Amino acid sequence: MPIPGMPSRAELVDHLVRTRIAGHVATPRENNLSHYRGLANGDRAFWFGLEFGDRWSDEQDVLAVMAERCGVSDDPEHRYGQDTIDPELTVDAVERLAARLRKAADGEQRVLLATGHPGGLLDVHRATAAALRAAGCEIVVIPDGLRTDEGYVMQFADVAVLEHGATLWHTHSPEPMRAILNGLHAEGRPLPDLVVADHGWAGCAGQLGIDSVGYADCNDPALFLAEAEGTLQATVPLDDHVASPRYYDPLTAYLLGQAGLTAIG
Repeated sequence: MPIPGMPSRAELVDHLVRTRIAGHVATPRENNLSHYRGLANGDRAFWFGLEFGDRWSDEQDVLAVMAERCGVSDDPEHRYGQDTIDPELTVDAVERLAARLRKAADGEQRVLLATGHPGGLLDVHRATAAALRAAGCEIVVIPDGLRTDEGYVMQFADVAVLEHGATLWHTHSPEPMRAILNGLHAEGRPLPDLVVADHGWAGCAGQLGIDSVGYADCNDPALFLAEAEGTLQATVPLDDHVASPRYYDPLTAYLLGQAGLTAIG
């Protein structure tokens, strides 16, 4: 580990299970159900900048989508203990994401990358940005001086993040993405053709009509619902903060390989 080069699909599935990126993940069942219930009850902290109206007001409907698209247990009586992410669904979604990256590369599109989970996914996004730039894409540079109530919106290694107290900050909020898009508009600059992100960064962009793809854990149902409705183009189910960020390297290699992009060191 990491698997040298681009793994095969079978190698990647095995790796995801061994590192608990998928398979028997650390997020407990009761936490998953609590978040599904919060979204269904209209708690916007779980909506990630998306607008669901009353379409997902039944917790069981949310659970059904999460079982279908993420691979959690579909048994409503399973309320405590272990839950799962289906690694085959993870790889299927990686391949959908790769197809959208290929389209971006072929069209030399403007791409914005962002993460609310820098402790786990920052380097996944950094490597994606580097490969897209090498393929001719424009990686959007965010405006200076952006902030939200949580902190400053910054950009490191071509990836937008939230900074608070000189520390990169974990956030589910859509407000950092909203600040970027409003800032670009204020400067008379074009919006991205594609956003590659997670959490509220991806949800906000998708809700505003920008092509958006991203990553989500099994306790974060909003982006999966958004893909089911066609608001997002791809949502990859995974544990978004495992023991080492290096565990995501084979997934990144597979993503870039499927997209026909060259990994840049």
